[in-house]
Amino acid sequence: MNKMKRKASGALVSCVALILTMAIGVATAADRVTGETFALRSPVLASNAMAATSQPLATQVALDIMKQGGNAIDAAIAANALLGLVEPTGNGIGGDLFAIVWDAKTEKLYGLNGSGRSPKSLTRQWFIDNGHTSIPSHGPLPVSVPGAVDGWFMLHQRFGKLEMADILKPTIDYAEQGFPVSQLIAYYWNRSVPILSKWPGFVEQYTLDGKAPKEGEIWKNANLANTLKLIVSGGRDAFYKGDIAKTIADYMQANGGFLAYEDMASHKGNWVDPVSTNYRGIDVWELPPNGQGIAALQILNIMEQFDVASMRHDSPEYVHLFTEAKKVVFEDRAKYYADPEFNNIPVKTLISKSYAKKRAKLIDLKRASQQYPAGELLEKGDTIYLTTADSQGNMVSLIQSNYRGMGSGMTPPKLGFILQDRGEMFSLDEGHFNRFEGGKRPFHTIIPAFATKNGKPWMSFGLMGGAMQPQGHAQIIINMVDFGMDVQAAGDAPRIHHTGSSEPTGEAMSNGGILNLETGYPYSSIRQLMRMGHKIQFANGPYGGYQAIHKAKNGVYWGATETRKDGHAAGY
Repeated sequence: MNKMKRKASGALVSCVALILTMAIGVATAADRVTGETFALRSPVLASNAMAATSQPLATQVALDIMKQGGNAIDAAIAANALLGLVEPTGNGIGGDLFAIVWDAKTEKLYGLNGSGRSPKSLTRQWFIDNGHTSIPSHGPLPVSVPGAVDGWFMLHQRFGKLEMADILKPTIDYAEQGFPVSQLIAYYWNRSVPILSKWPGFVEQYTLDGKAPKEGEIWKNANLANTLKLIVSGGRDAFYKGDIAKTIADYMQANGGFLAYEDMASHKGNWVDPVSTNYRGIDVWELPPNGQGIAALQILNIMEQFDVASMRHDSPEYVHLFTEAKKVVFEDRAKYYADPEFNNIPVKTLISKSYAKKRAKLIDLKRASQQYPAGELLEKGDTIYLTTADSQGNMVSLIQSNYRGMGSGMTPPKLGFILQDRGEMFSLDEGHFNRFEGGKRPFHTIIPAFATKNGKPWMSFGLMGGAMQPQGHAQIIINMVDFGMDVQAAGDAPRIHHTGSSEPTGEAMSNGGILNLETGYPYSSIRQLMRMGHKIQFANGPYGGYQAIHKAKNGVYWGATETRKDGHAAGY
């Protein structure tokens, strides 16, 4: 009898242990003795310099550049260049670039909009006449001018210290000698090959005998190395006015595209003033449209109307409130965010506290909405993120992308990079702020962010991933300000992702959209959210890629990296 009791007792203990193990597994991948239970590592601390990127090799290159006497701006350019090689699934010199720089000398923030424009010879009417109801996702038609290289040189001319030859040398060396492809990149590369192989030049330059490189395989890109050498010797004009531009134009014309040499030669990026809102004592800074950065500010303004700190970060009350605030804001995003050179964008009103109070009144705290109206404001619009900081106090928040991972698939001969397909984001609706027009910048999803406190740097941060980005920016700030998390835990905390809101392409919100909740939310919260009318689904990977550097009061840099990707934060 006692033996039977011991067996039953042992079975019960095993069952309880299994349940506890499963519960812990939902919250964290390891039993850490400090920090939040869901945090997967500690923040990285350093006094002199810090870099956080989505690839360890890029982080090491950034630190090497700063050890050689370069500053955070030099390091950011070097890291971005290498990411175009080692992470072609998210970025490259065929794409666009945005950055926010804290300059320690002037103690000011500077914004760079390095996005390219649509071909001047292409019209909205052409799409309509040729039977298009939307702009294709791949191929020659969504290609716009790549702005990244010009962005590098704008940053370098204004803030850089080292020669561009020194900054680009690590990428040239890796491109010639090769590097082992990391796990996540191999996965996304393999997904892209069947989609992009139909476009001329892709198979020859981005596959090994027609297949994506596997994890751990060595990948070289001699063509990209040669292109970067031309850029080193000839400057930005080698890319926009030299043989590279001619090769791109000839290739596009031969393959049904409209991007011309004139489009390349006339390109220029823009210095812009970042805009901000104050969230409970922290000034959060974004770039104005044509990007979506102010959506994060609008979300924070609405969330500030409520006592968020009294809620748990995984409670149904908080998830519901955040999701509804996002829905409200994204209706404005769909209607107003576009190229300000073609539209009168009411940025000041959109990010005002008074407007947020009006919009917050639309939210039902007990029930999920199916639809919200955009505000009436006018009188009768995959990716990489990195951040660097140096010993002088300069900090850079930089984001760069080809859009849709590897871009359009259009791969000009012998250049070693793929052209972006950002033009897909234009609308063909004649009355839309973001309607297609020749020489216009499309709506952009990629957004760098920065935060200051009492006029001093507090955090350089970003979170890549399409429409997830402003949702992620707001969640990071809320996690730190309202829920008291450190910079790493704020990124590791399970995330909210809502999809299905109206889009700047003209697509309307569908029946309230879909709410994706990452592993870590208790079922009691999920159950209550479903009862409130939310449609909840699992999702494979839309939660973004986060990097951040927080500057503490004593000047120490706290680095954070994205555990959902191949991220690496390091300093010295």
